[in-house]
Amino acid sequence: MRKNLMQLHHKEAMTPLGHDKTGGFSLLELLLVMAIVAGLSAMFFEANAPARQRAQKLRCSDNLQKIFLALEIYRNDFGKFPVATNAPTSEVPLNLLVPRYSADTSIFICPGGRDGSIPSGASLLTHRISYAYYMGRDTNAAPRDVVMSDRQVNTLAKAPGGQVFSLDGKSPGNNHNKSGGNFLFCDGSVESSEPVTTLSLSLSNGVVLLNPKP
Repeated sequence: MRKNLMQLHHKEAMTPLGHDKTGGFSLLELLLVMAIVAGLSAMFFEANAPARQRAQKLRCSDNLQKIFLALEIYRNDFGKFPVATNAPTSEVPLNLLVPRYSADTSIFICPGGRDGSIPSGASLLTHRISYAYYMGRDTNAAPRDVVMSDRQVNTLAKAPGGQVFSLDGKSPGNNHNKSGGNFLFCDGSVESSEPVTTLSLSLSNGVVLLNPKP
């Protein structure tokens, strides 16, 4: 009699999927839950991607304005923004700002990019930053001349309608995936741009465009 009661109790504890309730979830149920969570997560991040990009571009704008403060103090001291002869990348001239004009090296890293952090006050020469630099601007630069931007697709001059940032989210020029980037002007203002610019980004009077390290 006691044996029959034990068998009956065991049968009642079984679920339709054939596992013991006291043993937790089956592998099939766990896989099903994981698939549902993964699907919901993908839907959430896809729906919120534009909002994330806007937030990152705003933080990037703050970075550029902080860099401009250092650039402006440097220009007041030397009559021009940093110049390094035959510089191959933007890290070389902008390193002249560190640490005297800015010990905060985090501002040289775009929050939307994939570049690693730089220790405070460390040389930019041994790291990779996120921003392009128009080297050669001086006190005669017009307020609306661009002095920095997010990493660009190349270092050529660009007319209105030209591509500046990545169209497909792939490198180069993809600090903000395929959402364009920011421009920093010589008056300290920052404007957001789509991948194709409406600006005239000419190179003249000894100005050259330098991208950061690839």
